[in-house]
Amino acid sequence: MNTADHTADAARLAAIHAACFTVPRPWSAVEIAQFLNSPTCFCAQTGSGFGLVRTIGDEAEILTLAVLETARRKGMGRAILKRLESHAAKAGASRVILEVSRNNTAARALYRACGYTRSGCRPGYYRSTGTKPEDALILSRSLA
Repeated sequence: MNTADHTADAARLAAIHAACFTVPRPWSAVEIAQFLNSPTCFCAQTGSGFGLVRTIGDEAEILTLAVLETARRKGMGRAILKRLESHAAKAGASRVILEVSRNNTAARALYRACGYTRSGCRPGYYRSTGTKPEDALILSRSLA
């Protein structure tokens, strides 16, 4: 995909991200394009959602997973997650980690159903002006 394609993709993905996340703030199209242009990152996407994973060595990190509210509870998040995990495993990762807000019960349920377990906590990690800081739970899963 050429850079122009990444720019158009990044703008669409940034709009999805903004519709799904407000804390600490949604990612800009420029930030998403940087991930799309990185050789260590992979994006799995559908019309209503996307996820980004970064693989370095034997570990992968789910950077974001966003599905528009109108498309939720239809298996799309699970399908995107599985594509990210598959790519990470093919890239050599044996373990995947992610951070999720303690308050995001829907995402936590998805990750639990997909075999993720809590491996840590970052108190007050998600901060945004005018809101109470939210803890980030660190979840992980073996890809073996």
